[in-house]
Amino acid sequence: MAKTENADLVRSLTQLSERLRGAQRELILSAARSGQLPPENMIRRISDLENTIVAVETLIAEEK
Repeated sequence: MAKTENADLVRSLTQLSERLRGAQRELILSAARSGQLPPENMIRRISDLENTIVAVETLIAEEK
């Protein structure tokens, strides 16, 4: 892969990671504000986002 293509890919992956982290953060803050145990589907979504973040971060590390 050409150097500029690689840099563009890393930039895109980094932006995706930031969006995923933001979405996860909002879910966690929402759960914290509720003062109750979050519903199971929210816990699952937070977990799914974490797994996706890890996968994206792994790709970023591989592309650098």
